[in-house]
Amino acid sequence: MPPEASAVFGENLDKAIAYAKALVDDSDQLGLLGPRELPKLWSRHILNSAVVAELLHAGDDVGDVGSGAGLPGIPMAIARPDANFVLIEPMERRANWLQKQVDELGLENVEVLRARAEEVGRSGFDVVTARAVSALPKLLRMTVDLIRPGGRLIALKGERAQAEIDESKPLAKKLKLASFDIVFAGADVVSEPTRVVVVRLI
Repeated sequence: MPPEASAVFGENLDKAIAYAKALVDDSDQLGLLGPRELPKLWSRHILNSAVVAELLHAGDDVGDVGSGAGLPGIPMAIARPDANFVLIEPMERRANWLQKQVDELGLENVEVLRARAEEVGRSGFDVVTARAVSALPKLLRMTVDLIRPGGRLIALKGERAQAEIDESKPLAKKLKLASFDIVFAGADVVSEPTRVVVVRLI
């Protein structure tokens, strides 16, 4: 566990450690993370997700689409107990695993919904998050109905972030998108900040 973890999670560090152990124990059986990813579990996955929580406001209702192994939703929820999270995951065994983690970690600000994003309907989330779900144009089509007017999509992205923004701009009028920004979360805390695309709705 890197030393930055205590700065990111504070008094909830024990929950982050327990979540990391569950990922290590269960990843192979449930296909949560590949074996090559486990040595980088904290830096690439847990902290990489958790620092995005600095972009939230207290009381935000957050939908984490395609939650899978609970990334970024669970680390963000541990880091920000003052926001509310819904982990949206279509696969039954993963949704069941997520519910088990929520129960065992005592995450009172998290609920699990077994569904595809398109099945959730108009939910009025303040923020929708996504990590490794799909390219931004497709992701926006999947999630825009979940976000309230003036709300935000926060998508964790790699080096193609700007290219994906450029590919998405033709959708702006149809989907009522107000702005696109690239933000680096966790710059003051971790050695490798997380690149996210923030799309704000009109």
